[in-house]
Amino acid sequence: MLEAEIAANRANWDDRADVHARSRMYDVDAFLADPAAVSTVVRNDLAVLAPHLSESGIAGRSLLHLQCHIGTDTVSWARLGAVEVHGLDLSPNSLRHAARIAAAAGRDITWVEGDARRASTLIDRRFDTIVTSAGTIVWLPELTAWARSIHDLLAPGGLFVLRDDHPVLGAMDHQPWEINDDYLAGGGVRTYSDSGTYTEDSDGTIAHTTNHEWRHDLGEIVGALLSAGLIIEALHELPYMDWPAFPDLVACEQGWTLAAGKPRIPLNFAVVARRP
Repeated sequence: MLEAEIAANRANWDDRADVHARSRMYDVDAFLADPAAVSTVVRNDLAVLAPHLSESGIAGRSLLHLQCHIGTDTVSWARLGAVEVHGLDLSPNSLRHAARIAAAAGRDITWVEGDARRASTLIDRRFDTIVTSAGTIVWLPELTAWARSIHDLLAPGGLFVLRDDHPVLGAMDHQPWEINDDYLAGGGVRTYSDSGTYTEDSDGTIAHTTNHEWRHDLGEIVGALLSAGLIIEALHELPYMDWPAFPDLVACEQGWTLAAGKPRIPLNFAVVARRP
């Protein structure tokens, strides 16, 4: 059954890739027109990661981007000076768009098709930095193999950063202020049908409408990384997120946040870990 759920997700993200590549939200043409453009997602990731880097920042560090989708974030890391950049994604159509975008941007990036849980079996090298963010780990059924793969792909002293929607938003089904679903991990798969995606005007554009997600609470996430042998250097709960997940959000420098006077709840979380 699990393989069927993963296959359904792959088909769904193959559809999403076409929609996202032409969306105003990703605005690929503008991204390519400005060689210095860096996505908001990557700017937010770098803000979390920067305190753990040397003065040179990400420049000169080899980098693997897990669950890279259509590659705009991956190209952004290369524009910031990352080298020997690799992007891995489950969706072959996402990677086709990623390769096209990277070529148009003049960036030599290695693209790898596969499941992030098995990345270390697909890539035969180690990296100074591994990143993943913005709507990624809910698509993974379990995190033990994922964390072990990250450990094995990091060079000694290498850094991993994860930044994603806070799990409490999943428990509220992105409809604050009621709890509508599990927060704690281990409750099994959550399956739903949606003919749209998170970019604008997308209702009815997705042919493969079935989605399967898995809840991962902060304890499970941090525990998986620790059990894999990584050292947790930082854990943050953040007041912003990368997309307008519900109507109460207002635009801010980092993307979207709650308006003044609303209850202060975390919208994102971030973990920075190091391989000893």
